[in-house]
Amino acid sequence: MLVDRRFVTLVVLLAALAAASQILLWLTRPPPLAPTFSGPPRSGYTLDSFSMNALDENGKLSFTVSGPRLTRRGEDGSIFVSTPDYVMVDKDGNPWTGSSDSAWVSKDGAVMKLEGHVEMNRTPTATVKSATVRTSDLTAHPKDKTFETASPAQISQPGSILRGTGLRGDLNSKVLELLSDVHNTFEPTRRKH
Repeated sequence: MLVDRRFVTLVVLLAALAAASQILLWLTRPPPLAPTFSGPPRSGYTLDSFSMNALDENGKLSFTVSGPRLTRRGEDGSIFVSTPDYVMVDKDGNPWTGSSDSAWVSKDGAVMKLEGHVEMNRTPTATVKSATVRTSDLTAHPKDKTFETASPAQISQPGSILRGTGLRGDLNSKVLELLSDVHNTFEPTRRKH
């Protein structure tokens, strides 16, 4: 069987044209898309039933936080805490203990946002009276030992209850300040007979 030379040339030419088309297609196609991540941010790590002490620049205790669950975000190093219990100390070492529904702490520990219902209690000593602060969504600066909120707040001390909107506190100077719409209730003292 003789094969026509024109037929063989045509087949070789078509094969070369197909190979050239395939190479051209590979060279001109767009690069593959990078995989896209969808879903919640992933944590760097999580801890269950934890306790953490944060120190200031001088190595002194700035605050302690404990709770049932801590999640550290890998992207920015911030920490989320479920139902935390915490202790902040003033410049004299007097403790303020507290709790909130949740908390967010910045990577460097300079900002702690206490979210939901917030309660803080100062333990009485020979030099300070007991005090209780009740509010919501409080932003604390543990290294500066200050905090503030724009939410309604209540300050209770022996003999009085102060209520208002907005609160600033400075644990170093032992000053708690209600910002507006302030009302005070005094508890009557018992007379000695």
